[in-house]
Amino acid sequence: MDKVHENNHSIPLETRSLISKRYKRMTKAVNREFWDSSSETAHSRYVGSYGRGTAIDTSDLDILMELPREEYERYDGCKGNGQSRLLQALKGAIQSTWSGSNIRADGQVVVVNFSDGMRFEVLPAFEQIVSWDDYPHYVYPDTNMGGNWLTTNPIAEQREMRAKNDRTRGLLFDTCKHVRYVHTQHYSSYHLSGILIDSFVYEAIDEWRWALDGERGSEPGAFEKHLLERYNSMTARGLVPPSLRAPGSGQQVDARYDYGALGKVIRYIAE
Repeated sequence: MDKVHENNHSIPLETRSLISKRYKRMTKAVNREFWDSSSETAHSRYVGSYGRGTAIDTSDLDILMELPREEYERYDGCKGNGQSRLLQALKGAIQSTWSGSNIRADGQVVVVNFSDGMRFEVLPAFEQIVSWDDYPHYVYPDTNMGGNWLTTNPIAEQREMRAKNDRTRGLLFDTCKHVRYVHTQHYSSYHLSGILIDSFVYEAIDEWRWALDGERGSEPGAFEKHLLERYNSMTARGLVPPSLRAPGSGQQVDARYDYGALGKVIRYIAE
């Protein structure tokens, strides 16, 4: 049994500082190309595991770069795969700052690999006006199958994750990070997406939380066994993969290929 620990697997402050430095340079390059601006922070945000607060390393840092609406109209109207052309334009903007880096377009993002192992995935997106909630939604390109547009709502996911982390006194983030750690240490040959980890733990955690000083805590290992019971209960109901939805946004989480890997990690933690 490899139990969850409080405040575990944090990214060091020095590394976070380097992430921020590169994020700002990348943002400035894209803003200069698409917005005629030199801002290092406007029109961009961290998304993915790092944006949700559950990342443990720098191998997969996601940035959403909002582009002007007229760029959507331009590339949506292109003959052929306009989504691919958009990624190439974004790639060119980033290369103007890091010409020596390993930069490539890949499906939905531009991937920027650094020699120290840090990896950014930059997602070009356009704000979409909706009426059913208070969060901005975005459309982004998918170059597969001839090109199409997909939707995402990362701000709702981030806020709901942080709210529940507060309610659990940090247990939510600590658990998500620990699942990632065990996966990378023992099951790295199996793919396991960050959004599946976070969505499962968010749902399975129920009312569990870290005990305050002076409060009576649970027996060692009880929480980890609870997670395994929740995983097994989903399997017992025939939900393989389960019908999981992302916190906050409610978007369907694709668990077709990763649910078995998640089970391996949860069993390792609990048994």
